[in-house]
Amino acid sequence: MSIRSRRMTSSDRRAQLIEVGRAVFADNGYDGTTVEEVAKRAKVSKPIVYEHFGGKEGLYAVIVDREMDYVVRRLVEAISTGTPRERVEAASLAFLRYVKDHPDGFSVLSQDSPLTSSKGTMSSLLNDMAERVGDVFVQSFKDAGYDPKSAPIYAHALVGMVTFVGKWWTEERKAPIEEVAKHLGALAWMGLRHLPKRPAFQPARG
Repeated sequence: MSIRSRRMTSSDRRAQLIEVGRAVFADNGYDGTTVEEVAKRAKVSKPIVYEHFGGKEGLYAVIVDREMDYVVRRLVEAISTGTPRERVEAASLAFLRYVKDHPDGFSVLSQDSPLTSSKGTMSSLLNDMAERVGDVFVQSFKDAGYDPKSAPIYAHALVGMVTFVGKWWTEERKAPIEEVAKHLGALAWMGLRHLPKRPAFQPARG
């Protein structure tokens, strides 16, 4: 086989650089990552990385966009069918499975984003997911006789809870993700199930 026939296609090389870059960003963070390190791990020259992505920031942006699209798609699929409780449980499990199966991707999303990037922060991920979840909540609230305008509050609360429990799990790993998802689902569902139509503060004692 000739050397030319063994070379990667442009699309294959791009996919390889994305995979390698994801691992490097997960290990070193954005500031600690260099094009030189990515090229070294991928066993290519630095100009190859620049050719495909224009530099470190371009590679980072592609990786973040792909991870966000993937995890949001997983969550939307999880909450698209089933009873309200099943949707809550499925969303919790779907995100925790992402955390477990894609540790490098979750690490990249959990890190601080460069100031020059408009996307990539954990807050932008939470907002994106909460908006998708909120669309489902709006209809559910209407069907149950609740004010749909309050749906985003609960959507953000649910997504934030699941996300930060996911971060905790990556550090502790003291329970299977299925067990953690059960507890998250139970907590969220019991709160939503007994949600008053018009929440109010409890009167202060004394």
